[in-house]
Amino acid sequence: MIESSGRRERKKAATRQKIADAALRLFLERGYEQVGIRDVAAEADVAVTTLFSHFASKEALVFEQDQNFEQRLVGAVGGRAAGEPLIPALREETRALVRHCAGSAAPVWRMIDGSSALREFEESMRVRHAASLATAIADDLGLSEPTAACRAIARFAVDAHSLAREAADPDAAVDEIFRMIEAAWAAAGAPPGQR
Repeated sequence: MIESSGRRERKKAATRQKIADAALRLFLERGYEQVGIRDVAAEADVAVTTLFSHFASKEALVFEQDQNFEQRLVGAVGGRAAGEPLIPALREETRALVRHCAGSAAPVWRMIDGSSALREFEESMRVRHAASLATAIADDLGLSEPTAACRAIARFAVDAHSLAREAADPDAAVDEIFRMIEAAWAAAGAPPGQR
């Protein structure tokens, strides 16, 4: 039973990746606005219903790593070693995420920047990611709900990714942004072990 379930999950993941790859290829070749859902389904050789079982919208096809991004940020908080400070853990995860988006992703970001629908979708993702991250920070501090400081630090950390990926030197940008985040977190009264 476990083997069958594992095979099914691998097949679903492969189908999802095939759809995402087909969509990105078409979007970059023809332009995001010129490609419809039916075009993507045909290119991926799947039914439109199959496409929608993997992706909720056309915009979601572009941001297919959305859940992974959110999980990695939340995991940087909850998965860090005992005694490891919060802000450096977030800085390192953000640096890794920015590096993942560097180089070959530049055409994708130009496409996103050129589409109001994609920019709006990205902003809604960032708000959602920040809310999840703020909850993880609050949980880590033993709070029942995120404080204003938790929400602000989470939003700054999520926005750091966007700012750094646009910088000439992304690593230096991550360091500069996180020095400000660390100062803000300390000013908010975060316990020294949490900084």
